[in-house]
Amino acid sequence: MEAHENLSAQTDARRETPGRRWSPGEAARQDVLLRYLGAVATAAAGHAAEEEGAPAAPQRPTAPHAPGRPMVRDVMDVPAGHVRADLPYRDIARVLARERAGALPVVDAEDHVIGVVSESDLLAKVAFEASGHRPGPIGRLRERRMHGKARGETAADLMTSPAITVLPDATVAEAAWLAALSRLKRMPVTDRGGRLVGVVRRDALLQALIRDDAGIRADVEAVVRACCPPGERDAVQVAVHDGIVELTGRMPAATSRRLLAQVEGITDVVEVKNLLTGP
Repeated sequence: MEAHENLSAQTDARRETPGRRWSPGEAARQDVLLRYLGAVATAAAGHAAEEEGAPAAPQRPTAPHAPGRPMVRDVMDVPAGHVRADLPYRDIARVLARERAGALPVVDAEDHVIGVVSESDLLAKVAFEASGHRPGPIGRLRERRMHGKARGETAADLMTSPAITVLPDATVAEAAWLAALSRLKRMPVTDRGGRLVGVVRRDALLQALIRDDAGIRADVEAVVRACCPPGERDAVQVAVHDGIVELTGRMPAATSRRLLAQVEGITDVVEVKNLLTGP
């Protein structure tokens, strides 16, 4: 009973303890994460719509000085760190340390990506060898497979295959969606023949998707120019703060509705404050 009372007292104390105070940059980091999640969600919705044959979600407009959406080729690392299929596991550890990576693509003699080997694969091998554990004949299938894999000596034996890869002409939003779905921090980039041409990191995708307020404002102003006749666009003022767009000025209701719909479709826009009034 005394132990139970002590545990209850500790639980109550934890509940009453104030939470950790936010660091000065915490709010900004959370804002970036929310914008990134929004971009990934938009990419996922567009992918689902394309598979079902429905119209894709509206894509983010781009300013004249930055035509097109950002592509994987624009943000991938070249040359890409990798290991050969016949590399011994101790040398794999050295390459992972040198590249400061938790996982690397495994390539064959023609540079085709055939899998990915990670620190977890190496640790599993060492753990199985150290434990001396051997799964029985009726052991779980997954355990028997892990044991068989851990007995390997080369990258080809230890790797996870097939590898999840992305093409260089995929959009950054599509790659971010795939990385999130697969829970990957790094993805090999291959050409259409499956040969390694680069590696894209999740933080590079994030930086490409999350623009500052100036970039968002440029996109909104491009939408204003495309959506409104010259006489009306000059009467609209655009302000952006922390992803929140504020539109002020005078504009006919029909044009205003069309403009708001397009601005709300810009991925990085958190909110639109409509302060437009009729002529």
